[in-house]
Amino acid sequence: MSTDCPILIWMLSLNREYTQEEYDACHKVVDECVEHIKVPYDPPNPETFRQVMTNMLPLLMMRHRRIPRAKWRDCVTPHGKHWIEQTPDDMPPEKFLHSMIGYHLAHETSLCGMAMTQGIQRKVVNIGLGIKQVAVEPRGVTVKAYSESMAHKLTPTEQQLIAPELGDEVVLRRLCILLALKSAYIKAIGQPAGFDWARLEFDIPQQMARGDGLPLQGWEFRIFRSSLGVARRDLLVEEHYQCVCAFFRGTKESTFVWHESAKELESWVQFINIDQMIKVIPKLTA
Repeated sequence: MSTDCPILIWMLSLNREYTQEEYDACHKVVDECVEHIKVPYDPPNPETFRQVMTNMLPLLMMRHRRIPRAKWRDCVTPHGKHWIEQTPDDMPPEKFLHSMIGYHLAHETSLCGMAMTQGIQRKVVNIGLGIKQVAVEPRGVTVKAYSESMAHKLTPTEQQLIAPELGDEVVLRRLCILLALKSAYIKAIGQPAGFDWARLEFDIPQQMARGDGLPLQGWEFRIFRSSLGVARRDLLVEEHYQCVCAFFRGTKESTFVWHESAKELESWVQFINIDQMIKVIPKLTA
């Protein structure tokens, strides 16, 4: 994998229910420090808590880099792609050019994520993160019914990869990988919500990615799994997610990088939970 524009991912597990005090503290931080987003104040609504926690991830990342909040600003392209620009101060011009941090945020159910990379602005913004819980929607429907409801997002080649005779477990896992791949790529190129997912094709056995039938060149797709233990009232529930980071490297071919073990992930994926985030709140605004 390329050493130019190294990729780092932060994954925040919403591993338990939150309190009113925690909601208030997190909402206040985002309200004060993340000017470009206004999350409605609605404590009973877990979706607003997900949005708040997800938008705290860039603050946490910059805090880890020991860069005070007053020394950086959040910028955005016309396509809605975000990057962080630090105050040049005493930085040499060349270093400043390569100090831009492109990032993308995503969340689903109990998992909030941020993919980021550092380098020159026009490169670092081409990053996207796709997160798909390995579960049917709505809850209780069969895998067959769920995969049929998603068929409009897939090409005929992709639909063959999730043929019912492969069994529910394989079908659901493969479907979630395909959806996470498409989501990551769509977000990386800054496409709006109405983009037709069937224009993209990920022929995984052939390691081929296509858009409108033509090869997608120069992309790196990192595919990995996240498993969480989540406390729901008195129960501990295990949840699984298929995750994909898409980044444009400009190489001749597109590459698929599969990460199966925790050991492979630990050098570039950081996992944290609610308690760890709550603990650093006082430092995030400094």
